[in-house]
Amino acid sequence: MSKHNQSETLRVLQHWHRDVPNDRMAHLVRDASRLLAKSLQSRLTEHDVSFGHWTFLRILWTQEGLTQRELSEEAGVMEPTTFTALKAMEANGLIERRHMNGNRRKLHVFLTKKGRNLRDVLTPLAEDVNRTSLRGVSEADQKVTRQTLLTMIDNLARDNDVDDNSVNEQDE
Repeated sequence: MSKHNQSETLRVLQHWHRDVPNDRMAHLVRDASRLLAKSLQSRLTEHDVSFGHWTFLRILWTQEGLTQRELSEEAGVMEPTTFTALKAMEANGLIERRHMNGNRRKLHVFLTKKGRNLRDVLTPLAEDVNRTSLRGVSEADQKVTRQTLLTMIDNLARDNDVDDNSVNEQDE
């Protein structure tokens, strides 16, 4: 990020901190998420990895052999988005897609050696972003924040399940 963009971002954030000190939680979480992603993306770019590819790499580092649909569900993105990302990741030599057990319909995704080796290179970058974002935040506050965010995630997941079930019941 250029110095101009950094100072502009800082100016806008200072405005919000000053003029809207009790901003809604959703806005604060969105702003924090956006800036965390931006900070990580600037580090990933040095290794020719996009933020979108990072998401899939993180999943595949823990569970290879997923189908495109399973990978989409894990990442929380639509299948066309996953298809496009996987195509680019395959072209970059990070993954390979192959059929399993004679099933010609489903392609399963596996990391290449290059993709697997990126874990040791990229994970420290994400850890650095986390350290940077938590600078000046006490261990106790970090623990409370983590618990609060996990509770919010659980609450919203349950709320979305209720909404999804309501829609499905109406369709029947």
